[in-house]
Amino acid sequence: MDTVFKALADPSRRRLLDSLNARNGQTLRELCAGLDMARQSVSKHLAVLEAADLVTTRRRGREKFHYLNAAPINAIADRWMSRYDRDRASALADLKTALEHEEMAASEFVYTTYIKTTPERLWQALTDPAFTRRYWGIAFETDWAPGSPIVWHEENATMADPEQVVLEADRPRRLSYTWHTFTPEWAKAVGVDEEKRAELLTEPRSKVTFEIEPAGETVKLTVVHEGGDVVLGMSRHGWPQVVSGLKTLLETGEQLPVG
Repeated sequence: MDTVFKALADPSRRRLLDSLNARNGQTLRELCAGLDMARQSVSKHLAVLEAADLVTTRRRGREKFHYLNAAPINAIADRWMSRYDRDRASALADLKTALEHEEMAASEFVYTTYIKTTPERLWQALTDPAFTRRYWGIAFETDWAPGSPIVWHEENATMADPEQVVLEADRPRRLSYTWHTFTPEWAKAVGVDEEKRAELLTEPRSKVTFEIEPAGETVKLTVVHEGGDVVLGMSRHGWPQVVSGLKTLLETGEQLPVG
């Protein structure tokens, strides 16, 4: 955690995180213009933030986009803050709250974490119903071949739709599929009111992609959820909990409460 605390100690780096929190997915040029900072300074600060996993990047064509990554903050809060006086950690708590609850105007949500496991084991945890039920409360019914339909089983709802399909399945490196269908049964099972469900139905069907990369004794997992404002607003709260449960299950064998 030393690299995270070091990265957060600099006010310029906190300004960069604030900028990404307000509008996620910015290029280096956009960050420089928005903060009135020299390009070289911003590049150096971003390198420190990337090394601490507070910022993650994705390339789209020739452009490199930067995303705030809340995973290290969540890890500190979940694993360390309860051991210390909360008053002394109030600044960190405020930052964690901001990262989790500010709505960020972007067409995709990116979340990165490192898990002490193997790529094959992580792939199994993402696809095998015996795993997904334990940390997610969801089971997928599919053969995971590109183009194959996916039937979702969540809570007391079963969701099937011709547009619910596997997009990519490059085992054990990359998995992508379209997001599920917001049926009345699903909404009732998870406590979503009809007004919110109606908003979700106005948006194009979103998709989620899992990128798996070996990283020494760990595996780097990047979750990318692309979609409309409403579904991404919900996903920004849901994905950290899902990934935290996945990480805990793979590293300790213990199961976090689902929901």
